[in-house]
Amino acid sequence: MSDCDSGSNCAASMILAAGVIAAAFGVWGPGRAYAEEAPRVIELTQTACQFVESEGGVDHGYQSSSAADCAAINDQSGAERVADAAPLQLKPGKYIFRVTNKNVPYELGFWLRGQGFSRVTLPGTSGGGLTEGVTQDYEIELTEGEYFYSCPLNPTPDYQLIVEG
Repeated sequence: MSDCDSGSNCAASMILAAGVIAAAFGVWGPGRAYAEEAPRVIELTQTACQFVESEGGVDHGYQSSSAADCAAINDQSGAERVADAAPLQLKPGKYIFRVTNKNVPYELGFWLRGQGFSRVTLPGTSGGGLTEGVTQDYEIELTEGEYFYSCPLNPTPDYQLIVEG
């Protein structure tokens, strides 16, 4: 015979059991078993005219004292370097792009946006203020699609980011 059959307080026992089960499966309460995942951090380093990680970890050692220097360098080699670069591939979700200006003597930024018409429908993020030696975080929740990221102030080529998953 169970306790409920002997006339004890079954309602309180059932509520307690339901609360324990709900908490264990993340359905209720502050100690949810399935807490929201923290954003994944993607680290990117800018040197003159490029993102190092985007070009296979190779710092080409370009010298630049202004955006015009990088425009000229990338007119000569940017398309070839991007063609050789593997696209960054990620799954949909929350990300922090942690961008560092390693050694460029003028202010840089970061711009992530959808490609083509997707620029209107896909999420994007941008900002400036990256002086030499400074690191900034750019948070975004990426959805499936094809993106570009670059620095229009450096300027860098448009690197490809593909989100699928």
